[in-house]
Amino acid sequence: MKNVEKFRNKRILILGLAKSGLAAAKVLQSIGATVIVNDNKPFEENEAAKELEKIGIEVICGGHPIEILDDHFDFIIKNPGIPYSNPIIVKAIEKGITVLTEIELAYHISQAEFIGITGSNGKTTTTTLIFEMLKQGDKKPLIAGNIGTVACEVAQNAIEENIIVTELSSFQLMGIEEFSPKIAVLLNIFDAHLDYHGTKQNYIAAKSKIFENQTKDDYCVYNLDDQNVVAAAEISKARKVAFSTKQILNNGTYIKDQTIYFDLEKIINISEIALPGKHNLENILAAVSVAKLFDVPNKAIIRVLTKFTGVKHRTQYVETIQGRKFYNDSKATNILATKAAISAFDNPIILLAGGLDRGNEFDELIEELKCVKALVVFGQTAKKLERAGKAAGIEMINHVDNVEAAVREAFDLSNEGDIILLSPACASWDQHKTFEERGDIFIDAVHKLK
Repeated sequence: MKNVEKFRNKRILILGLAKSGLAAAKVLQSIGATVIVNDNKPFEENEAAKELEKIGIEVICGGHPIEILDDHFDFIIKNPGIPYSNPIIVKAIEKGITVLTEIELAYHISQAEFIGITGSNGKTTTTTLIFEMLKQGDKKPLIAGNIGTVACEVAQNAIEENIIVTELSSFQLMGIEEFSPKIAVLLNIFDAHLDYHGTKQNYIAAKSKIFENQTKDDYCVYNLDDQNVVAAAEISKARKVAFSTKQILNNGTYIKDQTIYFDLEKIINISEIALPGKHNLENILAAVSVAKLFDVPNKAIIRVLTKFTGVKHRTQYVETIQGRKFYNDSKATNILATKAAISAFDNPIILLAGGLDRGNEFDELIEELKCVKALVVFGQTAKKLERAGKAAGIEMINHVDNVEAAVREAFDLSNEGDIILLSPACASWDQHKTFEERGDIFIDAVHKLK
């Protein structure tokens, strides 16, 4: 580990456990910090809290008492999902306590450089593509963040020869102070997480933080086709590398004559790429940009692109049953992701959608829903999605209680040659702990059909 002095002998409050809080507490204790953990879940139900107490870390469970700040703290490291409107966070900021997220800890202790990938959609696919390309190019990458292992857990064992490829959310980026990736990637910006950020401007500002500490020795990889991204990238002092699916560029990564180029160098014909969907071309261009900046040979890039078919829960092919193909896109937690998933297919689609109600309507989805044969809805947003489906002219719209029931209903509505697609356009938290849990239930229900 590198710069542990920032945290050694400091009093640090971990607010909220989950995977990142548990990992941060252990790392901080190992480097000599005094750690206190506060988590909302009662102790008797809290396995992570019990684990920490066994190794001598003080844990306060069952709520977030404001009195906890009566003790002196040098830092608070909060779970990314806890909003800044939380009373403890509000009071801590008033008292001048620095509030961070775990990615900042990872950055300080890591001997390896970081690649940071963010955006409203496509983060997981792009992060995985970059990791696989670097691995094929013998660059010793490690994968961390929202995908894979918690970043500080990876960083504590990283060596200088490694590269940490990190998927980053806007929630994580709000809690950085000095974090500065060698290569920062911003894929796109769409109206997302407005229940957390309040306004689109706040959301864009959070995404833009990935660039704010970069220097002229770093790289900023950005989507030239998204004007919000272009504006956000302006704050970066790094060398800029654009990618575009619509424009032919003199420098950067682009498509010409159905072929991907980096600068003037031909990389691969689109027809050779295994990953389905037009929306994935942006993710591929971003990944190629990063790979080329690390001097990954073209043959290694081509090897990945001709074999990689996607990540779990992101337009994941599951099974074909009686001529119906099932796809799991549970990670589609917003409208843009579902629009992209629908556009990836030419066959008739039975769409399974619904979930947490964040207060938005689904008018932006209506145009894509015109290509949908039938709609099966569930969760808090079922009625809103039904309204959008009717506006799109869908005649078959059925309500069910949950994802498992939706699979059977969709199969009954389908014909041979149809696509049955779970792409909820909503977060999962009304019925499930995570989108992964929702996707796994879908997969199990599909297999039961056999």
